[in-house]
Amino acid sequence: MLPSPPADLAHRTDRLRRLGAAEADLDTLLAYTDSPFTFSGPQTLDDEPFVSAWEGYLAEAEAGDVFAVLQQAIVQLRFPVRAGIGDTEVYRAATRRGDLAALGPDGLFEGGLQLVAPDRLRLELQPTPAGRIPVLTAPVREDFVALLQALTRRNEPVPIPASMGALMVSGYNNWDRVRRYRRTWEASGAKGSWEEAFQALIPHRARYQDRFVLLSEGPYAGVAASALGVEEDEWIQVSHVIRREHECAHYYTRRVLGAMTSNAFEEMMADAYGVTVATGRWRPDAVRRLLGLADTGGRPLDGGRIWNYQGSLRPDAFAVVVRLVDEILDGLDVPAEAGASAEAAHLLRHLAAECYPSTSSAREGIPH
Repeated sequence: MLPSPPADLAHRTDRLRRLGAAEADLDTLLAYTDSPFTFSGPQTLDDEPFVSAWEGYLAEAEAGDVFAVLQQAIVQLRFPVRAGIGDTEVYRAATRRGDLAALGPDGLFEGGLQLVAPDRLRLELQPTPAGRIPVLTAPVREDFVALLQALTRRNEPVPIPASMGALMVSGYNNWDRVRRYRRTWEASGAKGSWEEAFQALIPHRARYQDRFVLLSEGPYAGVAASALGVEEDEWIQVSHVIRREHECAHYYTRRVLGAMTSNAFEEMMADAYGVTVATGRWRPDAVRRLLGLADTGGRPLDGGRIWNYQGSLRPDAFAVVVRLVDEILDGLDVPAEAGASAEAAHLLRHLAAECYPSTSSAREGIPH
């Protein structure tokens, strides 16, 4: 990411003051509104190395069931969710070293992860201009929560906010891939010990770390169908696409544009992309409502999702961000192109540039 040019800083400073920013908040607001993206790289990328392993899981799941296949590959699914389990030696051995020796004869510990409807899990490899990414959907809310606790909370029963309906799991150490690597290494007749080979493997994270998306179902951002003027069944289907494409937008910014942030501007960008793909047209009214804004004026609704992205900003300072988000939405021109990979990349780059406040001069040289 290149430093912001002086002209951009001056422009944003004036803009923030116009929207009511206090002088004491300007430095933090300038940092918050600074785009983290780099646009100089390629527009599209091929699959990451982990995708081939997930192709195998998907093929196995088509002949059996998704949960049974993933439970064999993802060690956290071999454990239940219960308080204190993350501190047990058997859990640490399995998740930190891939050592499953202490598990039961069925390969599970205390019966493994318990789901309400494991047969309803769906697995797909979703195409994106950053390469395909595995997407696991849990239609039952309790199952989404259990999977999230297992995959990101060390199988501890940590409360999950009702507003959370999707998550990208990044940097996941896939011990199934490590075991496959070991079998290949042993079959090659390589000299030396496996412990030495494993230490040599550790710096090469692409060989054993995965990314995948976990999705729930239900109304996106908890917004009722009536608020957007659509039927309930249609809204559930559209919500799923928005949620999936929102996470794919984050995957693109992280892998292609070099950053992924929990920031109101990136969330606006990802929602704008998701809504456009899901509905086939640009609907700023829908993006406002899904972010938790009133129709006009930059007024956040009570409990609106946008408050999740306040970070360390004072409430008065974040109110300026909210007004800025509303102002950007007013002027946003979004082409409804997201079919082929190149079109999706074009739309994502356009949104990534336009949804962060900056001057037109700062955007010169950005491929659109």
